[in-house]
Amino acid sequence: MEPLRIIPLGGLGEFGLNMMLIEYGEAALAIDCGLMFPGADLLGIDLVVPDVSYLLENKKKLLGIVLTHAHEDHIGALPYILRQLPVPVFGTRLTLGLLGNKLREHGLDRSTDLREIRAAQPWEVGPFKLEGISVTHSLMDCVALAVDTPVGTIIHTGDFKIDNTPVNGELFDFQRFAAYGERGVLLLLSDSTNVEREGYTPSEREVGRNLEEIFRNSRGRLFVATFSSNIPRIQQVVELSERIGRTTVLSGRSMIHNAQIASDLGYLHLPDGVAFESEHWHGLARDRITFLTTGSQGEPLSALHRIALNDHKSIRIDPGDTVVLSSKFIPGNERAITNLINHLYRRGAEVHYERVSEIHVSGHASQEELKTMLRLTRPRYFVPIHGEYRHLVRHIRLAEAAGVEAENCFLLEDGSVLELTANGARKAATVSAGRVFVDGKGVGDVEDVVIRDRRHLSEGGMVLAVMAIHQQTGELVAGPDLISRGFMRAEDSEEVMERAKKIVLETLRSMNRETRTDPGELQEEVRKALRRYFNKTLERRPVVLPFIMET
Repeated sequence: MEPLRIIPLGGLGEFGLNMMLIEYGEAALAIDCGLMFPGADLLGIDLVVPDVSYLLENKKKLLGIVLTHAHEDHIGALPYILRQLPVPVFGTRLTLGLLGNKLREHGLDRSTDLREIRAAQPWEVGPFKLEGISVTHSLMDCVALAVDTPVGTIIHTGDFKIDNTPVNGELFDFQRFAAYGERGVLLLLSDSTNVEREGYTPSEREVGRNLEEIFRNSRGRLFVATFSSNIPRIQQVVELSERIGRTTVLSGRSMIHNAQIASDLGYLHLPDGVAFESEHWHGLARDRITFLTTGSQGEPLSALHRIALNDHKSIRIDPGDTVVLSSKFIPGNERAITNLINHLYRRGAEVHYERVSEIHVSGHASQEELKTMLRLTRPRYFVPIHGEYRHLVRHIRLAEAAGVEAENCFLLEDGSVLELTANGARKAATVSAGRVFVDGKGVGDVEDVVIRDRRHLSEGGMVLAVMAIHQQTGELVAGPDLISRGFMRAEDSEEVMERAKKIVLETLRSMNRETRTDPGELQEEVRKALRRYFNKTLERRPVVLPFIMET
């Protein structure tokens, strides 16, 4: 019998980029296909998507991509990956609805084979029999996946928490997990995002109670910013606003689009009177409006960011207004969010955010819920997923404490391969995996070396050395001229640059004719000489770019 191969292509060792491959013989299925937002170190990069070079080398194997839910870190890379791997995509109704809007923006909606699945309704793909199991999260229509394979049953939890009082009424399906546990689960792949938190994650309804207190104490306009995919949070804000006599105005393109899609599909119930920012709401009293908007992470192009800078075409914040950032601080976004908060305070607003108010709860399971998942499924083998390395390590310790044997717990990273057979499990040789950068319209054309150069430019500036050399004799015809950007103020650099020119001339005199007539050699020698000089005299390391013209 062929071994079953588990291959993470993203999401193990980082937050985001989630993509897990299940491979048996000549058949493979991918679970999720997410992106990651770049940190401050990835200068100029818009998005990060998984490296799928291994799949491109094995195109015929991939039978489809199955989605657990519609968050960006699980579906956001699809518009980029589907161009290279046009395979069927399986997802629940809301997941495909939100994905469809994204695919339309990229011109892929008509060419993509979208297949709807429902929780508790099994389906088959090649040698795999799959079933979605309903779980609670910070979005609706989310599923874990049970995958029956020729070797045994795998359960992939997706993102989950155990919320016994969900806003939307979709309950966590204890019975199905327990039923699979009774039958026997070969491998559990479980979300590790909140493994460092003790206890239980609070219910989404806790947010509603805390928001109501803020709403009732607010006298001016209310602004609530949250993720546009957080449909349960949107539902609570809309219902609460209606209850206290405020009209909800939706602001921001993604907020409007996602709310419309969720409403059309029956997942969001918008009362009469809900307006869009382009409609007539200006006649309403200030204490009768709630703006529900995007921008809780301080995104520069978001609606709330433009409002905070008084740059929005129709919406303003005045002293006495209240702003609620109803989301967590995503790592890497802290500076953008604090800048946004500072701008809001400059407008005279009262600002509530997670560090000063209880206006957000996580959508991920804490330690006691993770233990519950382990006890329900009773897996033979365990692999933690979705988290940085420290989260994966702590989750393995939790699994061992819950009764999984230590030798049956595997700590994988992107590109690792776990082979499972009837006789046991082992790590095999790794496959190609990593990150691909999206910069504007370019996908994958910016590599690590480019990021390194951008980082050097941002840290030390640039010095351009321009000169003309006679093609046959190697004699200096013109220059050298030195031009700098981001290195020194012009008024401070005159003496330094004059000495640098002398360094270039000394370098040329020290070279033989053959070297001077080789542009590549000449560039390298000039670069090294200038870098040594700047480092020795100023302890600075600008990017040095010699430009040699041959005459």
